[in-house]
Amino acid sequence: MKFTCSREALLKPLNVVVGVVERRQTLPILANVMLSLNEAELTLTGTDLEVELQGRILLDAAGESGEITVPARKLTDICKSLPEGSTLEISQDEEKLLLKSGRSRFTLTTLPASDFPSVNEDSEQSGFEITQNQLKRLIERTSFAMAQQDVRYYLNGMLFELSPGTLKLVATDGHRLALCEAGSVAGIQEEKQIILPRKGVIELSRLLQDEDGNIRLALGRNHLRADTASFRLISKLVDGKFPDYQRVLPKGGSQLLHADRETLRQALSRAAILSNEKYRGVRLSMDNDNLQIVASNPEQEEAEESIAVDYQGEPLEIGFNVGYVLDVLGVIEDNSVKVTLSDSNSSALIEESETSDSQYVIMPMRL
Repeated sequence: MKFTCSREALLKPLNVVVGVVERRQTLPILANVMLSLNEAELTLTGTDLEVELQGRILLDAAGESGEITVPARKLTDICKSLPEGSTLEISQDEEKLLLKSGRSRFTLTTLPASDFPSVNEDSEQSGFEITQNQLKRLIERTSFAMAQQDVRYYLNGMLFELSPGTLKLVATDGHRLALCEAGSVAGIQEEKQIILPRKGVIELSRLLQDEDGNIRLALGRNHLRADTASFRLISKLVDGKFPDYQRVLPKGGSQLLHADRETLRQALSRAAILSNEKYRGVRLSMDNDNLQIVASNPEQEEAEESIAVDYQGEPLEIGFNVGYVLDVLGVIEDNSVKVTLSDSNSSALIEESETSDSQYVIMPMRL
């Protein structure tokens, strides 16, 4: 294998592909990235056996075709350290890879490409296209609520729910739930649910770099494949049943609170400084268009904030994990936020005051 390319052309896909390579792995070859050259098309592939990422580059001139695997992070670090605008000359010398650039020369160890594992995807059952901008927005508005290393493994990921013309993304860790919906998605003809694991969600969001471009999602029984103009991601799916989120959405809450999003966010951020570091609890008291926020900690320190709100309902006092509320206020875009409550023991529904495609549910805390 032998080819020449610019530093920037190689570094862009390399930065994306190296994200899937685990720092600690049981198989040495999983620390490598596979370089496959077919005339003028270079493909870079990384995998952790659960998620596989491919990046494609079209070279200015055809090289000598071949394939080999090299240490992913070392190759990335070398490319990053070279000056901008550098030209890279890469060639294979028996069991080594030579990289030359100007007066710099690097020799890297390799492993045979024939030993490189691939994620064996099943046949496509349904597929559709969506703009990268739309999908990025859906993920950004929901991914913070995914669980991390929960024993309920089906929560360590995100639900993709398809229905004709509509795509919903739902995430929950058992204490909070985030839901965002995109309508008018052409190509979705049937109802289907899949759970994409946490790492698959993170790597998918990193692919969405072209706001005007489209991404095609192909859903199989055990895999999801995502294709853009330059990248392909294949991820195994979580084999489990996602909770019925419709049962979690509060129904019939009679107490309504409307507040300025930024004013509420700043007041909660200040109060959070003196909240209990472990439980992050804050007490919210609503009465006569006034919201009082109180936080305290085991050192007997206390923070108190009062802000003007539009509150319709009986006086109410309720406790929440302040981090959960701040996460929601951080992704909402509207200037005003609407909170629907029933009583101090029931979960709260947070939405944007105007027409919203997102819903957020937060369970209360006992304080």
